[in-house]
This record gives sequence, C-alpha cells and structure tokens, in this order.
Amino acid sequence: MASVSIEKVSKDKLPLLQKIAIQTFRETFEFDNTEEQLQDFFDEAYKLSDFESDLENPETESYFVLVEGQEAGFLKVNWGSAQTEQELDSAFEIQRIYILKSFQGQGLGKKAFEFALELADASGLDWAWLGVWERNFKAQALYAKYGFEKFSEHYFPVGDKMDTDWLLRKKLN
Repeated sequence: MASVSIEKVSKDKLPLLQKIAIQTFRETFEFDNTEEQLQDFFDEAYKLSDFESDLENPETESYFVLVEGQEAGFLKVNWGSAQTEQELDSAFEIQRIYILKSFQGQGLGKKAFEFALELADASGLDWAWLGVWERNFKAQALYAKYGFEKFSEHYFPVGDKMDTDWLLRKKLN
C-alpha cells in the first residue's frame, strides 16, 4: 500500500496549492458548469493572494494530502471569524476536501475527512460543520455515516450560476 501523509501547506507551496485547487474543482464540477463560469469562480475565489491571506490567518489551516510524497489533494479548515458562515457558535468548519481525479478511489478523501475531524475534536469547539453541494449524494452519504445532519442551506456562486449547498453539522465531544 502506498504511503499516505498529510502536511500543512507552506508559503513556498502556495502556487502548487492554487494549481491543485483549480484542477480538482474543475475535475469535480466541469460537467455542471461552463468554462466561463469556472473561470469566473477561479478569478474570484482562487486568487493566489487569497491563498496567501489564508496562510497568514491564525483561524484557518490548509493541508496537502500526499501519496508517496506527491501532492494528491488538499483540505482546508476554519474556525472563529474565518468560517464562511457564522450560523453556529463555537464551531469548526471543514471547508474544502478535494482529491485529484488520478488519485481518487484510494480512500484519500476519507483519510482527509477523518484528519479534519481529529482537528475539530482537538479544537475544544462544540460543533464541526461543512457545506456540501445538494446533488453530491456520495459525499452526503459519507458525512451521514459520521453523524452529520443538515441544519441549513446556502447559495454557492459559480460564475453567474447559483448552486445550493447543504450545511451539515455534528456535535463534538
């Protein structure tokens, strides 16, 4: 079995994080969006300066998922004012988990999710939560197995299109 590890993203790796973020989002959602919608999203949400700001923010962390030392995907977590929504008090957000298509099917997404849950448990906060696209049934089923339940919804803009994300939460400790 391949060696899998998770390591915090360093400043010198931010361009690689940006590249992987764009590639994984494209691979995941290109079937449901035009190229213009995708590019507008990347221009808005995946600017290098955004990744730099995240690295400097003490309430957000990004990690690479590595297979044999090669970056296969990433995850991002937030708490406090860095969360994308402020609907729960004392909460830890699992904002992004993306695995490159060429590495999917190896349990890496599950491993990244379990790592994020360990961070949430260690945070001392009361809730873990995340947003998932309303039509991502596979991810919803995984999150349900871990005890996450829907508590709200929000809109997620991709270019000029609005998707609906379900907000799921789980009580910690």
